[in-house]
Amino acid sequence: MAIKRHALALLLALICGLLSPVGLAVAPAEPLLQLVGSGSAVRLDSAALAAVSTDFGALFRAAPAAVARPRSAEEVAGLLRAAHAAGSVAVSARGRGHSTHGQALAPGGLVVEMAHGDLPAPRPTPVYDGGRYYVDVWGGDSWADVLSWTLSHGGLAPRSWTDYLHLSVGGTLANAGVSGQAFHHGPQISNVLQLDVVTGKGEVVTCSKEENAELFHAVLGGLGQFGIITRARIALERAPQRVRWIRVLYADFAAFTRDQERLIALDGERFDYVEGLVIVDEGLINSWRSSFFSPKNPVKIGSVAGERRVLYCLEMAKYYDEDDGGGGKVDGAVERLLRRLRYVPATEFVTELTYVEFLRRVHRAEERLRGKGLWEVPHPWLNLFVPASRIADFDATVFRGILGNNTGGPVLIYPMNKHKWDERSSAVTPDEDVFYLVAFLRSALPDSGDPTQSLTHLKRQNQEILEFCHHAQIKIKQYLPHYKTQEEWASHFGPKWNRFIESKARFDPKRILGSGQGIFQLPSSLLPS
Repeated sequence: MAIKRHALALLLALICGLLSPVGLAVAPAEPLLQLVGSGSAVRLDSAALAAVSTDFGALFRAAPAAVARPRSAEEVAGLLRAAHAAGSVAVSARGRGHSTHGQALAPGGLVVEMAHGDLPAPRPTPVYDGGRYYVDVWGGDSWADVLSWTLSHGGLAPRSWTDYLHLSVGGTLANAGVSGQAFHHGPQISNVLQLDVVTGKGEVVTCSKEENAELFHAVLGGLGQFGIITRARIALERAPQRVRWIRVLYADFAAFTRDQERLIALDGERFDYVEGLVIVDEGLINSWRSSFFSPKNPVKIGSVAGERRVLYCLEMAKYYDEDDGGGGKVDGAVERLLRRLRYVPATEFVTELTYVEFLRRVHRAEERLRGKGLWEVPHPWLNLFVPASRIADFDATVFRGILGNNTGGPVLIYPMNKHKWDERSSAVTPDEDVFYLVAFLRSALPDSGDPTQSLTHLKRQNQEILEFCHHAQIKIKQYLPHYKTQEEWASHFGPKWNRFIESKARFDPKRILGSGQGIFQLPSSLLPS
């Protein structure tokens, strides 16, 4: 502990300009507290520290010793040079605070807040160069802001999204960034042209597939281990104007997955978005249905699923423009695509909305939950990539067994094509051509009185699911991963592990970055929230 205090004092001294990076003396802590004023990029006040001591998951807490709010890549570089010189101070970048298992926490160290917050955000202008459109954005910018900026300049938009747009660019690129468009365009990390990264040594490096490629591929999906993304060059395309949004129901899991995999394999006429949902409780199906119709006439699962008591929703979207004959061309395309599917007759729900409304659909749900006081609650989420060859086994034991009849929140399931992922990135997926994202996006409601919605129950279910996969030898990969031992991390990365270690040694040799992930510095200081 004395060593950590010594390193932290040295770090703060370097940040405050008391010492040069080669100095050895350590300034007393009290003068440091006095020197860091309200106008500094570094904050030590209790309110600032408390705000970054937990995250969206609300499962762990860990107070840093300082919070930095840099305004430029140069300021980020200065912070990391100071941390590198100090030697053993944990540093974690924080975007919009949506980590779920303490990944952005820095126990006793430095949290670098990349979101500009109340600072006036610049409005980047899209560029056309070499036959393609792109935009350069700050790593802490949200995808919602990026959408707003690019649409206002010629109706452009990124090609690949997450379902929820109020996440930071750097945060999703450090993982992968997936949603129902990933089967066609690949994850967000497959749609980045160039990055500016500040390494763990405090060096600002511009990288791409052609320039400093090792760092470029390491950072994408690299869980914040090799540097902090300060600029990302995002590929753009002409944005559609409207969306035909369709949901259908299945009682037969084999038919459901067969149709999903058929849709993502189409090369010509196809849907632009394909996702799925597992429904095991009445409340969820009618909440789901209310996006399309009034919930006054509730749907009963038993009336559709029979004794199986589980339904599967296939969700699709077709994008189009106003000049497509008011959607007339879309009618035929949608009819032909739906004709291929084997869903339960008379369970087709359709709505029309703008492209922006469609992309903001989850944010609308957030606003409703906030209004009910149900947003700021623990979120014990579990996200898995499951090989397509074992998804039926997963259904039999998890969806129709472990979950019971109350999920505690949405359970997403949809397939992706492995060939849309760049294997040079740090992101890992199952070793099959097609794999499924299965996302248990549950919320714990401690005051509900229902034990199945308690944090203890949901965490126990998550552990049951993981243990089942282990014993059944289903070679899953966690998305937004969290493990307790380095052996587990080595197993997670598999053949990429040695390269991961080599990149860490090159770009963050003192292992100061991403300590909250627990890959190289196990987060023993994280406390249950």
